[in-house]
Amino acid sequence: MSAPAPPAPAPAAGIGLAGRITGPLVGLRPGARMLERNVLVARRIWPLMLSGLFEPIFYLLSISVGIGGLVGAVRGPTGALIPYTTFVAPALLAASAMNGAVYESTFNLYFKLKYAKIYDAVLATPLEPLDVALGDIGFALLRGAAYGTAFLGVMVAGGLVQSWWAVLVVPAVLLIGFGFAGMGMAATTYMRSWTDFDLVILATMPLFLFSATFYPLSTYPPALRWVVQVTPLYQGVDLMRSLTLGDVRWTLLVRIAYLAGAGFIGLRVVARRLDLLLKP
Repeated sequence: MSAPAPPAPAPAAGIGLAGRITGPLVGLRPGARMLERNVLVARRIWPLMLSGLFEPIFYLLSISVGIGGLVGAVRGPTGALIPYTTFVAPALLAASAMNGAVYESTFNLYFKLKYAKIYDAVLATPLEPLDVALGDIGFALLRGAAYGTAFLGVMVAGGLVQSWWAVLVVPAVLLIGFGFAGMGMAATTYMRSWTDFDLVILATMPLFLFSATFYPLSTYPPALRWVVQVTPLYQGVDLMRSLTLGDVRWTLLVRIAYLAGAGFIGLRVVARRLDLLLKP
């Protein structure tokens, strides 16, 4: 009696015969297959992915050893005086979540859409445009969660966390990433060339500088204060600062609804735009 044949090796994740998706996530929602594809690609460029973590840490270190000593203490959300580094750290975390999500959902998406033609190949399978959008946004959230967890560890080690509400910082990072990834992907589907990305910088730089990131909201002129309060990054900055300093209040629900709504609207726009751009 002959020995049984050895089992065939499990197929790698990818596109099999007849346009069927293969891989360990084959039984899950199609969007998870797109997410798996992004994770497999990221494993090959992990140094580049890791580099995004260090930018907010370098900002934080420069503030703690430099300008933080010059400024001294500022008034936090509760009105109490807190060290300047403690005030800025949660805002840098929110800005980091914004930058990571925007980079992933604009530059990377445009390259896959216009040059690598990844989406043309993917939509030749049973996947739908909404699955593509879910997979890409899901990967942006995973990247943001990794950055948020690591940065929160740095904040805890540096004594910059003053409340147990900070355990919700990582979910808050995911929410900020979801909002900006949705908006970023929706905007990218309308871009016609790389020069359009100057508008991305033009949008994110003022948000970074003028969303109460480095100064309390009370220092802004009244007219500018109202503008700041309706910007998307301010929602994340206020949410992060409130969680790490223990200033939890009902108005945070408005911040949550704002970011979640932006993400869902962007997701729907992306699905429709990809359907229009890629399907015959």
